[in-house]
Amino acid sequence: MTVVFDRIAVIGLGLIGGSLARAARRSGAARFIAAATRRQSASENALREGVVDSVGAPDEIARDADLVVLATPVFAMASMTRRIAPNLARGTLLTDVGSVKAVLNDTLPGLLPPGVDYIGSHPMAGSHARGFEHSRADLFEGEACIVSETGPVRRRQALCDFWRELGARVTVRDPADHDTEVAWMSHVPHVVAYAFAAALGSAPGAAREVAGAGFRDFTRIARSEPELWGDILTANRKALSAPLETVADALVRLGRAIDANDADALEREISAAREALSHFSHGEDSEQNGAGEGHPITGKT
Repeated sequence: MTVVFDRIAVIGLGLIGGSLARAARRSGAARFIAAATRRQSASENALREGVVDSVGAPDEIARDADLVVLATPVFAMASMTRRIAPNLARGTLLTDVGSVKAVLNDTLPGLLPPGVDYIGSHPMAGSHARGFEHSRADLFEGEACIVSETGPVRRRQALCDFWRELGARVTVRDPADHDTEVAWMSHVPHVVAYAFAAALGSAPGAAREVAGAGFRDFTRIARSEPELWGDILTANRKALSAPLETVADALVRLGRAIDANDADALEREISAAREALSHFSHGEDSEQNGAGEGHPITGKT
């Protein structure tokens, strides 16, 4: 048990924020945990279960924190940073759990007072389920967490140590590289799952009677929150363009081989797919972020 930060403030007690608080409590990575959330039931449950030591408004809990974690939707982070910035003390570290990094790295540091650093985080863990009631202390165990290669090295190392204490496998990435890689590993799978689920409107109604584990596994992420994922995908639209085009080309090749009754071509395509997949054994994504309403990433209305 290693204390990395004396006081942390978690803004947003959804699945990820709640799990972070639980994991920090279980691991002892923080001595004191404060939280802010719009849901009164989440505040009450977190206090009653001893997950957090106090709850309050975001600007209040951020005042004395060594680490502030934005566990809000990505598109609400700029406006939240503006709100809490006047209360952040010199030496405070600000991080987040958002699914895109380049736009946050371009926006958030300029909103902070002198002596306060922003270094992004992205734990690749979660569920299509939302809310504090689904949070778990072991959510990050063995899962990747990407920390942005920005900010002072000493502060970045402390943030990496914090995530390791929570059980995550930490990797460091340039924010733009993060967005490119996550587009492939997380965002494209969501788009494909959404597209398939949307196409189910044309499937025979009785087909649901023959759905099995493969259907459930493939469509699980298509149950993710529409508002949340709409903003995530548009925020990372530049990095998504090329991989989506590549996936579309692969679908066309498979479709043509099927139409042509070309079993040899299909075998080649499937073999190539299996070979490519073998290089990405950790490529499964269950990533989901906080819940709630907010403003666009820029914070503008």
